Amino acid sequence: MQIDAVNWKILECLQKNSRQSNTEIAKTVGISSPAVAERIRKMEDAGIIEGYLTKLSYYETGHQLKTIITLRVFMGRLKPFLEKVTTFKEVVNCYRVTGNENIVMEVVLKNQKHLGMFIDQLITYGETKTQIVLSNVVENNPLVKETSIK
Repeated sequence: MQIDAVNWKILECLQKNSRQSNTEIAKTVGISSPAVAERIRKMEDAGIIEGYLTKLSYYETGHQLKTIITLRVFMGRLKPFLEKVTTFKEVVNCYRVTGNENIVMEVVLKNQKHLGMFIDQLITYGETKTQIVLSNVVENNPLVKETSIK
């Protein structure tokens, strides 16, 4: 399915607030509400829209620390780690990447003690590096149609 300019505008609206009504999106995009609904349905069916999520404040849910943890996995420990990481409730995102480290995780934790206990679980799989997130500079920035760089 081709994503035309109108669909890109709809996608941008949904990424900013997926709870907007079709009427609100229609006003922004400049087409009718039923046309918005039909386009959204088609993009869902095509797999362009994979789902809708609720964004939570990790701090307000009792998690004082947000961290980025990288893992340089020991030889022969990658497959066991990839199976285990799905069971860690603290991990909100995990990426297998190229470079010196094999894994990059975004992790939310209750406090420093929790961080220490979490890292203790990781060190059987490899070498860790931890960065504590101080603030978000860009978060959930909408994916938009490519523009040419000038």
